[in-house]
Amino acid sequence: MTLLYTSNFQPHITATNAGAHHTDKYSSTELIVRRGQAFTIILTFNRALQTGESLTFIAETGPKPSLQAKTQAVFDISSTASNSTWSAVQQPTNSSSVSISISSPANAAIGRYKLSVQPASGGSASRRSLGTFVLLFNPWSSGDDVFMSDSTERKEYVLEEFGIVFVGNINHISKMGWNYGQFQGDILNICLSILDRSLNYRKDPATDASRRNDPKYVGRVLSAMVNGNNDNGVIWGNWSGNYSGGTSPSSWNGSVEILRKWKDSGFKPVKFGQCWVFASVLTTALRCLGIPTRMISNFNSAHDTDRNLSVDEYYDESGNPLKIGEDSIWNFHVWNESWFIRSDLGPSYNGWQILDATPQEQSEGIFQCGPASLIAIKEGDVDLDYDSPFVFAEVNADRITWTYDIRTREAKPISSETTSVGQFTSTKAVGSYDRVDVTNNYKYAEGSQKEREVYEKARSKLRRAFGFNPTSEKRPEIDQKPDISGKFKVDGSLEIGKDVSLILVLRNLTSDAKTVKANMTAWTIVYTGKPIHEVWKDSLSHTFAPEEEKQFPIKITYAEYQQNLTRDNMIQVTALCQVESGIDVVVGRNINLDNPDLVMQVLSDAKVNEPVNVEVVFTNPLDQEVKNCVLQAEGSDLLKGKLKIEMPSLQPRQSSKVPIEIIPTKSGTKQLLVNFSCDKFPDVKAFETINVAK
Repeated sequence: MTLLYTSNFQPHITATNAGAHHTDKYSSTELIVRRGQAFTIILTFNRALQTGESLTFIAETGPKPSLQAKTQAVFDISSTASNSTWSAVQQPTNSSSVSISISSPANAAIGRYKLSVQPASGGSASRRSLGTFVLLFNPWSSGDDVFMSDSTERKEYVLEEFGIVFVGNINHISKMGWNYGQFQGDILNICLSILDRSLNYRKDPATDASRRNDPKYVGRVLSAMVNGNNDNGVIWGNWSGNYSGGTSPSSWNGSVEILRKWKDSGFKPVKFGQCWVFASVLTTALRCLGIPTRMISNFNSAHDTDRNLSVDEYYDESGNPLKIGEDSIWNFHVWNESWFIRSDLGPSYNGWQILDATPQEQSEGIFQCGPASLIAIKEGDVDLDYDSPFVFAEVNADRITWTYDIRTREAKPISSETTSVGQFTSTKAVGSYDRVDVTNNYKYAEGSQKEREVYEKARSKLRRAFGFNPTSEKRPEIDQKPDISGKFKVDGSLEIGKDVSLILVLRNLTSDAKTVKANMTAWTIVYTGKPIHEVWKDSLSHTFAPEEEKQFPIKITYAEYQQNLTRDNMIQVTALCQVESGIDVVVGRNINLDNPDLVMQVLSDAKVNEPVNVEVVFTNPLDQEVKNCVLQAEGSDLLKGKLKIEMPSLQPRQSSKVPIEIIPTKSGTKQLLVNFSCDKFPDVKAFETINVAK
């Protein structure tokens, strides 16, 4: 009697597998499992299997599956599961329903597989398709390259659907919420589509599919594909301040909307993104595929374009910042760390690996960055793959300040310092919203002998590996010590709508009288440090007695800066101090202006499928009307898509209370994010954690 199949995967088996494989959060009816771990299927035949009858299974992924490329596996029923190959073990049964436990190797390529079965003695004509399943990386399996032993870290870096991003500057670090949403609806399919649209896949799809067993390969491909500069990737970067034709980067609250817009547009880059948007979407994709990932914010982050591990900054005689060369110091920059071993480098470089999807510099001809071993960065091993020199400079470049005479085009070095780049490098704490400082993971303590030794080691390795010659580059030695010191102190609150009050503190460091002229400017800037518009300037002159310190009050009015403030709410204040018979000194400070508070209150306990009332309150702090008021809200499993509410204009000092109703669809800890915008205050954000009961 011929053996006939009468059913595919049994639906109830998917739930069993999902719990065991930690895939129960995915919103999909498809079987989703993790590699290196057995999953169970049930096959129903028209009769019980007889003695001597067996089954052969075929698992295939990619466009041209093959045994040689390990994108095809053919395996019979065996008595025990294998750790190194695909295998199938039949559970004892006397009925026509057969339970089969299928195991994949811990280094199998991830992706969507087709599974089929045929009698072991039969021909290809009797092969029967059983359907598809998705195979993911497995941080729970000790044999997997992405294995993470700490269960609380796995929960945070793989299963957490929301988080926070640290932004601002070294004097004022703030945080905003972000909805990663890696388990929502079609996000898994979209993340697999990102891989299928990469340049690597288009050039050689079969080889690309076979290489998806390697997290460093998948991470590097995703770092290229999250930005849209080379390959119709997910997001188009824009730092111009003009976001017409798209969405301002600061308006986004989560990855889900961005990824769905990309898919719905026919896979055309979504406009627009900046570093934290790229890093957040990359977090979504990596966690979705099973690679433990976290966000990293680096303050005073260097963008070293010529790979000499130093950044040059120029000012004219009036104290205005000049754009000469491509180097820059970003107020902050956000990238990712992902956790996996480095079989290509050796076990001493295992652990956190840096990936950066922001399109800054090309690597191997396209905008991609990493994975660079975090340990390699700290030890100055910049000759190792991938993009280590660039990452090393971000956290540990030296900073050289120049004055530039526009008439003669003569540049003169006035200071060189080694400690200001790479400060307060931060990530979210496991299980809380606290900020964890991880600067010491990236470098030894600033000012220590070890830090300088590593820096010089990195320069030496660059010379050998890339032909970089530190003796010929523009690296002046500045032997003369400055005659004066200076700093800007904040005098009062820093809020949009209020005047900015500062104090310039100057001190004579010598035992002689010194005459100083200070040319001061204030520019609105974007967070990359790029000056946008001069909003204030002044000068002062004073003769200092020996070792005298004096304070000079400064005020920049709201009227002066309001029209030219960017969405980053940042102002750079500079004083070029010209010392008679001495060297010039540049004193600077970047100011972050706070938005008004957006207050959100959850008014009742949250339960699945029951309405929850939320109230959002905004108060206009200005003495003038604000117009074009819009409130937007989103939250995975709390709202379907994004909620948009247009509000009436607000009169001076007027408050507006906006009610929002949410209906949670799943239990657990969720995050509701709101964004208020108007003509005077774009993108005022708030978020609230909501615990949803069953």
